Amino acid sequence: MTQADHRFPLVRHVGLDGMLVTFSDQMTEPANRAALAFRGAVQAAGWSAVSETSTSLASAYLRFDPLRVPHSEIETRLRDLLGERNWYEASLPAGRRLWRVPTVYGTDLAPQLEDAAQAAGLSVEEAVNRLGQSRVRVLTIGFAPGQPYLGPLGAEFNIPRLKELTPMVPEGALVLAISQFVLFSGPTPTGWRHVGQTAFRCFRPEQDHAFPLNPGDEMLFESVSPAEFARIRRSATDGNGGAEVQEIPA
Repeated sequence: MTQADHRFPLVRHVGLDGMLVTFSDQMTEPANRAALAFRGAVQAAGWSAVSETSTSLASAYLRFDPLRVPHSEIETRLRDLLGERNWYEASLPAGRRLWRVPTVYGTDLAPQLEDAAQAAGLSVEEAVNRLGQSRVRVLTIGFAPGQPYLGPLGAEFNIPRLKELTPMVPEGALVLAISQFVLFSGPTPTGWRHVGQTAFRCFRPEQDHAFPLNPGDEMLFESVSPAEFARIRRSATDGNGGAEVQEIPA
């Protein structure tokens, strides 16, 4: 699918009280940009009957009260808003943040780095250099509470999932497949390769804001030594795992 594919965007009904605007049938940077920007525009419009909005990799969803506004009117509003600009080239919403997260690549903390580097046709050193300098976007949050899908990574990292599950990786594991990272919010089995380990907590139920990340935020997983990582893990108590965070200018 390209943005010239005339099937998209699609506007569809979801259940009794939802609408879904889909910009692609696969994850691309322009489609994700469109979903994030369009959701931001819906929120900015302040439609009183809309109670919830969210995004997936390439779609924007809204939930509304059909007793206050009929489906036909919401659909008309959405189509009018779609016609206002080329959403695939729209600016991303304001309020985004950049997180610089200390990360150990490889070692016994992330034992599948070498396998991932080989699948990408790179040396381990070059893989670490490229991954550690890849500024990736929080494409969407899902599967587990607060858990981000991040990308896109370079085409060389469009590597398949493992054929067999790794029985368990820990909270803060950085895993890789199909030109994306996932940063795990809790211990879980996975078919993605465990290439890095962080002390970042994606789900913080004890805090007022349990999910620190928002779709559209950006992350850099900067390489640190195992000794520095051990120091960070001992001293970091706020859930950020030593991460530095800054606002991204609009």
